[in-house]
Amino acid sequence: MIHIRSASLLDSERIREIHLSAFPAAEREAVAALAVNLLAEQTIPETLAFVAAADAEVVGHIAFSPVSCSGTDKFPGYLLAPLAVQPRFQKQRIGARLVEAGLRHLAGLDVALVFVYGDPQYYGRFGFETGVASEYVPPYPLQYAFGWQAKRLTDVNTLHAAGKLTCVSSLRNPRLW
Repeated sequence: MIHIRSASLLDSERIREIHLSAFPAAEREAVAALAVNLLAEQTIPETLAFVAAADAEVVGHIAFSPVSCSGTDKFPGYLLAPLAVQPRFQKQRIGARLVEAGLRHLAGLDVALVFVYGDPQYYGRFGFETGVASEYVPPYPLQYAFGWQAKRLTDVNTLHAAGKLTCVSSLRNPRLW
């Protein structure tokens, strides 16, 4: 049985191993370091991380970090990154359960928008759309612009204006984009 729970610094090494095993060689070190660094990131609002555990073994991880938007004092947005599931546990909806649990948690915090830079076919299943994200400039130039997506969690009509997003320090690496 799979159990989703909040991640802690005690999960760092296992989270690192999951990302190293799940990502291609060219990306794995940078993404694994990002995942571990986000666990220690001190932000307001809080950076969030969740793990999926099969019995006592952590087999999946997801992180959500706050983003700010130029021209607004309070911007109710987060960025989903990274997400990984240990390869032998993939194709069992563990990644989907992590995404869904995180989105539910963020909706409960009145977060209006969640951004992601990833595969539109995968994230589209959760309601992420390129059109929603198109009004917001990502923190760095994107290698694959079609992967920039967002999902509305609440009524975003209260947001003043779109603009350029700024991310937490762990994500301030242009190679990640």
